[in-house]
Amino acid sequence: MNKTLSHAASPLQMGTDKLVHAEAIRVGGQGKVGVPYICNTMGQINSRGLWYGDNPLDFHVPLLLLQLSLISIFYRTLYFLLKPFGQPSIVSQIISGVILGPSVLGRSAEFAANVFPTKGNTLLETFAIFGFMLFIFLIGVKMDPTIILKSGKRAVAIGLLGFFVSYALAGLLAFVLQKSLSLDHDLSTVLPLLVVLQSLTAFPVIACFLAELKLLNSEIGNLAASSSIVCDICYWFVMAVRFATRTTEKSLAISIGTIFSAVLFIIFLVFGVRPGVMWAIRHTPEGKPVKEIYFFAVIVGVMVCGFMGEVIGLSSFVTSFLLGLVIPDGPPLGAALVERLDCFVSSLLMPIFFTTCGLRMDVFAIKQLKNVGVIQSLVLVSFFGKTVGTMVPPIFCRMPIRDALSFGLIMNSKGIVELAVLIGWKLDNVINEECFAIMIISVVIVTGVISPLVKALYDPSRRFIAYRRRTILHHRRNEELQILACIHKQDNVPAIFNLLSASNPTKESPINLVVLHLVKLVGRASSLLITHMPREKPSQHPTESERIFSAFEKFERYYSGHLRVHCYKGISPYATMHNDVCSLALEKRTTFIIIPFHKQWVIGDRAESSYAFRHLNKNVLDKAPCSVGVLIDRGNQRKPWSVVGPPALYRVAVLFFGGADDREVLAYAGRMLEDSNVLVTLLRFYSSAEVVGGTSRSKMLDTDILSQFRLNAFRNDRVSYQEEMVMNGNGVLVVLKSMENAYDLVMVGRRHQESRLMSDLRKLNEHGELGAVGEILAATDFRGAASILVVQQQTKLWGLHDPEESTRLRRVNI
Repeated sequence: MNKTLSHAASPLQMGTDKLVHAEAIRVGGQGKVGVPYICNTMGQINSRGLWYGDNPLDFHVPLLLLQLSLISIFYRTLYFLLKPFGQPSIVSQIISGVILGPSVLGRSAEFAANVFPTKGNTLLETFAIFGFMLFIFLIGVKMDPTIILKSGKRAVAIGLLGFFVSYALAGLLAFVLQKSLSLDHDLSTVLPLLVVLQSLTAFPVIACFLAELKLLNSEIGNLAASSSIVCDICYWFVMAVRFATRTTEKSLAISIGTIFSAVLFIIFLVFGVRPGVMWAIRHTPEGKPVKEIYFFAVIVGVMVCGFMGEVIGLSSFVTSFLLGLVIPDGPPLGAALVERLDCFVSSLLMPIFFTTCGLRMDVFAIKQLKNVGVIQSLVLVSFFGKTVGTMVPPIFCRMPIRDALSFGLIMNSKGIVELAVLIGWKLDNVINEECFAIMIISVVIVTGVISPLVKALYDPSRRFIAYRRRTILHHRRNEELQILACIHKQDNVPAIFNLLSASNPTKESPINLVVLHLVKLVGRASSLLITHMPREKPSQHPTESERIFSAFEKFERYYSGHLRVHCYKGISPYATMHNDVCSLALEKRTTFIIIPFHKQWVIGDRAESSYAFRHLNKNVLDKAPCSVGVLIDRGNQRKPWSVVGPPALYRVAVLFFGGADDREVLAYAGRMLEDSNVLVTLLRFYSSAEVVGGTSRSKMLDTDILSQFRLNAFRNDRVSYQEEMVMNGNGVLVVLKSMENAYDLVMVGRRHQESRLMSDLRKLNEHGELGAVGEILAATDFRGAASILVVQQQTKLWGLHDPEESTRLRRVNI
């Protein structure tokens, strides 16, 4: 036990620490026998500088700044070096602590005494504990307690089997080792606790691990989050049983007092704090920032609850976590708390916590290889049991073995919760230095092995490959057309309405529309993809999602019997939002996905661009199981057809250079032409040289579809066919400029095979994702008033490198 004493010191004593061991030391009239004390001088906060003869490392502020600097430098350097090998940040943070601690640099007595002295470590560890308390609070805020009730049978089965299979096998091994080997008393005592700890799969660890691997909204990510909560409940149940069976008469009163205090605290949170939080949320309009007084009240509440936890014996971690649970996740309050605190906690305070774990560890404390073998064999058996226990239910539910193995590995991940438990045991002298060092090494090894294995085994996009053609070109006549429309905000709705109206939903060929409102994951630990359920009583202050879905419901009523609408809301990180789009498209057997362009024209020629939306669109184009259209809305949409009276003529231009994507565009235009209010103009570009490259089969398909179109153009006065002779890229630009305000919608294919003409066009926009022609039309200097639809035909088809090879061209009906 260390205790800090303050006393007046002479100049010779300034900046010195003295560890005094005495049979009796009297301080303030009270004596403590056989207790070591650390004597520090008072007032040593800021250094006056070297010129005044001060040693900066004798003062708290410069010492703390040096420690934080070293921690940050070592951590970021190791993270940079280990990231190419698929290592998560926790591995780099722990190893940086090990290097700075007594295992490497701390072996030097001079380095340890000057850079990490005992008085400095006390302040550093206080920072670390405070950071961990805030981290646990944020985990509680992000966590949705109702996910336990929503967990299906599969998640419950995985949680139960994952815990108890591991617990049974590890417990059996521990029993055999204790009976067959002469183990140290310390090791023999801690083995049962290690069995329970190794069986744990903590939700905070899983949430952080999934976020780092960008798997939050993947199939196994959602399943792991739900299953880990069930596993947590099993862990706390077992620990409660162990605590109850070991309660003595002396500790019975303490136990009753602790339980009674805990119950009162929970009642205070549920019936006192929760109503106040809900009142603050109701008085925060959607889209408006949370008032500073609300944020301040929550922060003060964290401090007060942490203090109450230390007073009643629950620890500040538990009470902070419980406070976080009563605050609803997501906007407005939960998201505001996470946005303001997360960067500070995760970037500064948590690296300190992980580093202090390494600083506490001394690899030279490991003296007996037998103890290493015993603990590591226990870790290995527990790892095997948890992997098997968590793999069986998914395989039984027909999950591929490779994905099930990845899931089992994720459920074995270790992290901050296990480290916190180990540090608590070490401080309470439950575990000795040797066992602590071995367990820290096992956490690093297990986490370091799991992360690259999961990255190598599991690819969420692999399951997005379709088993049949899902294109408009191959869509059967008089069959329901499945369309998925993605919405970021309400401004995206009018342009999509116009495109859907032009798509000619009829009784003979209806449209089944799935609307997906994509929302950034903020203030939540797990992603969501849920069906919209209307409220029983309409709210006076509807959310943005409700306003969007209400508009589509009115649109559905206008086309009653010709169009069906299904509304979904996806909440996920931007980096993996495409998983929601592609998985929903696969589930609904979608033929065509409509996604808004990442630029939004707001006033005149001014455009707002979003890198996150651009990244999303690129991923959807790369991984979608069907055809995709990127809709560019220039902000001057007329009112949707369903809003006004008799619809005016809708003028559509199709740019045809050649290739699969252009044929998909022409097929879509053929469907539009079945509407009597749509006029279609086909502009076919040709040249004395090759317009686009491609195989002979592709060129044959181009010729066939153009021949059909030209033949039918003579029979339909709403169709016009034009051929444009171009010699180079400038010739194409002249044609495009001439049609700036002549049409309501311009459609073009995204991909065109390489040719001299396409090379000229690509030089104008080399880094776009819309293709050579699409980027020109989407450029801000293109002053056309028309919307632009850039179409890509389905690229993912099971068993085929070139989807065109196995299909016949369907007749385009005009």
